[in-house]
Amino acid sequence: MLIGNKINLRPTEREDVPLLTKWMNDPDFVGQFFLPVMRPQEAFEKHFGDPQPDSARYIIETKDGKPAGWIMHFMTRFGGYVSTKEIGYMLAPEHRQKGYCTEAIAMVVDYLFLGKTLERIQALITEENIGSKRALEKNGFQKEGILRKLMFELGRYWDLSIYSILREEWKKPKVLSYAVK
Repeated sequence: MLIGNKINLRPTEREDVPLLTKWMNDPDFVGQFFLPVMRPQEAFEKHFGDPQPDSARYIIETKDGKPAGWIMHFMTRFGGYVSTKEIGYMLAPEHRQKGYCTEAIAMVVDYLFLGKTLERIQALITEENIGSKRALEKNGFQKEGILRKLMFELGRYWDLSIYSILREEWKKPKVLSYAVK
């Protein structure tokens, strides 16, 4: 478990599959940029049992132990470069705009740069996702460009922005009070 100032991150467990199924099938949870996946719990259980190599998903918990969302890291889709990880995350609507996502990103970036031989961490977000843009920029990520019409969702093509932080841009852990349990 990673212990932060406002939140904790704990690795997902098989017992979390019903919650993840509920979240990913809920239009309010996935937000205005994505469709709910509309898959049964069995599909999530299969995916849970067959994770991507060198990836991890964490439940974002409030300090009183309430699940607030999830964050994950995985090998990038762009060529499988071993020195690059990609992150993705979602928060429940009632937990947005409280700094939880910003801290979760900081904790995962710290964890990856402290514990892995990575040169780069990146994220892809829709151009219109201002909250995600702010959370990434607060953590030192820089916008590299726009991948035009990369995703078809909600009946239209979306441009995605690619953000990254390089090891030399990350100077030290941002969440100084976090600990690994």
